[in-house]
Amino acid sequence: MDKLRRVLSGHEDNEELGLTDQVLDASTLSYSTRVKWFVICFAGGILCSILGSALLFLPNGLKLFAVFYTLGNVAALSSTCFLMGPLKQLKCMFDPKRLIATIVMLLCLVLTLCAVFWWHKKGLAIIFCILQFLAMTWYSISYIPFARDAVMKCFTTCVGS
Repeated sequence: MDKLRRVLSGHEDNEELGLTDQVLDASTLSYSTRVKWFVICFAGGILCSILGSALLFLPNGLKLFAVFYTLGNVAALSSTCFLMGPLKQLKCMFDPKRLIATIVMLLCLVLTLCAVFWWHKKGLAIIFCILQFLAMTWYSISYIPFARDAVMKCFTTCVGS
């Protein structure tokens, strides 16, 4: 369990802490508190996404859907800040292997809201929500070792047949 805590907090056994890490460690939450807030944010994100999907069929539902779906993705994304910490989260997000997925995801978050509120283009908002989902999925599986390779292999096998 201690090994899991060290990995989630970003510290390995043989890694020496710098002054910045010591300052950040002094102000961090306890492990159980971080896990609780991760679950709360992640569950809140899922709940917002489901609520947004349910509101889609109401009058003016597309605006509500876009807002709740985007808030759900932001909450789910920010939930990992409680596990890793905000600085490590940002470093991981902009790691070269996640850079494109991160940029597409963040861009689609903004463009979804722009399509609904400023451009008033419902079809475009739906397209951006779909792109949001795909980018978030691709970003999420980048944390699972060899998952992207497996997905690409499965995709090329299915398409190639």
